[in-house]
Amino acid sequence: MVLTTKYNSPIGELLLTSKDGKLIGLWIEKQKYFLGDIKEEMQENAEEPILIKTKKWLDKYFNGEKPQISDLDINLEYTGSEFAQNVWKLLCDIPYGKVVTYGELAKKVAKKMNKSKMSAQAVGGAVGHNPIGIIVPCHRVVGANGSLTGYAGGIDKKIKLLELENVGTKNGVVKFN
Repeated sequence: MVLTTKYNSPIGELLLTSKDGKLIGLWIEKQKYFLGDIKEEMQENAEEPILIKTKKWLDKYFNGEKPQISDLDINLEYTGSEFAQNVWKLLCDIPYGKVVTYGELAKKVAKKMNKSKMSAQAVGGAVGHNPIGIIVPCHRVVGANGSLTGYAGGIDKKIKLLELENVGTKNGVVKFN
């Protein structure tokens, strides 16, 4: 059974999900791909330890602190293809307050999967299906020219998250750092 709880954040209500004591999902209310591939029965449980710990992590994040992904026990292998899981794991390596392009991420995925090259569009699709938003920082991936293309939670939320991390945005574009 998948356990759930809600978290009221500065960018809207978030749904947190866990299974077997690990965080498996974090979605912004009404975002694209809400709940991803979860098909199991769900039950509200605000007392689940990993969900409580995740709320505390989010409190720190939204207070401008820099909590580490490693502070939480997450499971990125609950859903998604091997390719998508590889992309999501690479997202975890993007430092707080930094951005990378879909193309840069595609090169890293290709290398990790022993391929000569990888499509930035395919990587973008996997990034968009990231099941643990915010914590696994898909909002830190931008277009080749710094454009804030694509964010399942909405570009307005992507801008707020990047600004929280002191990433400068102007007219839908970031300054590379």
